[in-house]
Amino acid sequence: MPDDAAAAARAAAEEESAFSHAPVDPDGTAAYGDHPDQVIDFYAPRTTEPAPSPLVVVLHGGAWRAPYDRRHITPFAAFLARRGFAVANVEYRRGGAGPDGEEETAVAGRWPETFDDVAAALDALPALVREVLPQADTRRTVITGHSAGGHLALWAAARHVLPADAPWRTDRPAPLRGVVALAPIADFAVAGKLNVCGGAALQLLGGADEFDVRRPYADPALLLPTGIATTLVQGRADVDVPQAVAESYTEAAAKAGEVVGLTLLEDVGHFPLIDPAADACAVVAEEIAQLAW
Repeated sequence: MPDDAAAAARAAAEEESAFSHAPVDPDGTAAYGDHPDQVIDFYAPRTTEPAPSPLVVVLHGGAWRAPYDRRHITPFAAFLARRGFAVANVEYRRGGAGPDGEEETAVAGRWPETFDDVAAALDALPALVREVLPQADTRRTVITGHSAGGHLALWAAARHVLPADAPWRTDRPAPLRGVVALAPIADFAVAGKLNVCGGAALQLLGGADEFDVRRPYADPALLLPTGIATTLVQGRADVDVPQAVAESYTEAAAKAGEVVGLTLLEDVGHFPLIDPAADACAVVAEEIAQLAW
């Protein structure tokens, strides 16, 4: 089998495995806004250790497109809960159907709603956790996200370094122990050159006419240094968001005077990072634990 065909076959098998798990219902759900997508699912820690437990905020991927919602990452959220974490699985508004009305051609993200939602969810989270998940210790919060969700995790941790006129800017860093971004779309320029997820980053920012104007408000590679401990976990065999994207972000961080960890996993593609059946998922949990505990 040619190398390209072998890589495609492996990627398809990994995706099939990750999506083979039944969705896991949360222990509680709370709204952070009026839109149906403005909700957070909470998973209580399955542990005999005394409370409280570190809180992991999960932002799902799916190229910021509507067909992919938080349900596909619930097995990963439940996996983290079994590891003793309290988990908040955030939903947010994504791009709708494409010009032909088909979900398969959904546009990536909504500007500015996708960013509005992530900012609002993080701002509302402490109060919602106290109400719905008192076992969680918000003083030990780690934010993680996969793919497009990895981008949003990095962005959420960088709101204090957004341009001064950004509506999502905060006056101080988020109270996070750290960020663990999983195969994140972390550098929009490199992602564009590689046509990651069918040009999703370009679509997220509203197309070519808006890309350069909006990129300083949205691209994690331009929002450095954050001063928040950050680790990227990346499969070397990832054909969806290639290794070069993560490497470009870590290089940008270094130029900004910040050390960002990069854990590269051999013979691992895009989806094992959130697949409870994969060894890579256990590596992710350990990376989170190193920051949380």
